[in-house]
Amino acid sequence: MLLGLLWILLPLIVGYLIPVRQAGIRQAIDRGVSASVYVILLLMGISLGGMENLLGQLSRIGSTALILFLVISPINLLALAWLSRRRLARRQSRVESQDHTAPAGKLQAILGSLQLAGVVLLGVVVGAAAQGLGWHLASLAETLATWTLYALLFLIGCQLRNSGLGLRQILLNRLGLAIAVTVFASSMLAGLIAAPLLQLSWNEGMAMAAGFGWYSLSGILIGDQLGPVLGGAAFFNDLARELLAFLLVPLFIRRAMPLAIGYAGATSMDVSLPVIQQYGGITCVPLAIVSGFLLSLLSPPLILLLLSF
Repeated sequence: MLLGLLWILLPLIVGYLIPVRQAGIRQAIDRGVSASVYVILLLMGISLGGMENLLGQLSRIGSTALILFLVISPINLLALAWLSRRRLARRQSRVESQDHTAPAGKLQAILGSLQLAGVVLLGVVVGAAAQGLGWHLASLAETLATWTLYALLFLIGCQLRNSGLGLRQILLNRLGLAIAVTVFASSMLAGLIAAPLLQLSWNEGMAMAAGFGWYSLSGILIGDQLGPVLGGAAFFNDLARELLAFLLVPLFIRRAMPLAIGYAGATSMDVSLPVIQQYGGITCVPLAIVSGFLLSLLSPPLILLLLSF
């Protein structure tokens, strides 16, 4: 299993070592990431659709995702609320910026998330239809998803390397670091609590909680290691987290910035960033990028490391 961990992390590491300065290549990488995510989620849906007793398995996916969400979210929110009350958080959360522009609105971001969920459901329909016709596509879909995952991790490594954040900027942003550490620690605690409720081992429960809202990756990695049922549960748990984050940001960004940014998790540096900027102002952006960057960098190796035990 450790050899498998090293093998699947290799593309991420290689991608992170490659600096990209040309704007055109960066745009191509971004498009490649989006395309890879759609392909993998479609293939994950096809794998789900090809399973025996599909309705029963979908019921298990929904109940597992619901339990994860009901355990992880309150613990995350309580920990982030505690951080928000600390003196450092109070001092840095007084944002008076008048910049309320954003490249995308909250509705557009929510529709984008639902679109990804729709791709999974489309895959389920295709897989179930193929199974009914006697075409066994599940094993082929899993093989293709694994190789597409390698390509996705390579492109994500390139994105992280070329995000514009240096190590000095990250380490000097104390609140951004504190938000990321709080989300990490509270999520791991929640994973330990959820594990016996889901009849999982301690490391599997923690791995299920280590997506930090990055549903397009957590579902893929969990599914590759633990099967499509738990992969689907991880996907819908983190998707629900992101949708709730879109609602919490406008409510709490002014009064409890760490809570609003932290609950967005890994998506605070990309998908949730426009909403954070729109309601919190430009001063919130560095915090969101730093915390989201750290959680994005941590999530893939952490999931794979936990599942290697």
